[in-house]
Amino acid sequence: MIYSCCIFVYCMFECFKMKNSVNYHLLFILVLFSLIVTTVYLKVKEPIFHQVMYGMLVFTLVLRSIYIVTWVYPWLRGLGYTSLGIFLMGFLLWNIDNIFCDSLRNFRKKVPPIMGVATQFHAWWHILTGLGSYLHILFSLYTRTLYLKYRPKVKFLFGIWPVILFEPLRKH
Repeated sequence: MIYSCCIFVYCMFECFKMKNSVNYHLLFILVLFSLIVTTVYLKVKEPIFHQVMYGMLVFTLVLRSIYIVTWVYPWLRGLGYTSLGIFLMGFLLWNIDNIFCDSLRNFRKKVPPIMGVATQFHAWWHILTGLGSYLHILFSLYTRTLYLKYRPKVKFLFGIWPVILFEPLRKH
């Protein structure tokens, strides 16, 4: 989770550059952050530490995304806020599951199986994080292709699954 979120952070901060280069400072900071979090977590084995570090990365993504949809490409608010909202809903359910794990297990023993499935918040965390991440990748791609002067369009496969198609800007 930490490593993939660091990739998102890198992409969101690098989407507004024209030249084909690598920001070694940002790359170094993110790799160092990931290694420190991994080392500390393996030593202390404290889930709260991992959650806080992950939350910091997500917070960084949220701030950068809000900047983009507020001042750079305001018409991307729907896609940006939807991806962040779904992702944060998953993050919230993950934390609820961690805090109330024993209570939720006891509750599931007393209710019909369908209710038990619906309260598997750790599973919902994976589903919502996957969907939110996918939408955030689309948001990043859309932002980058706009900046490179392509004309991206969001299309829906089977009427429900969003994908981005783009064509180069025609020169006159």
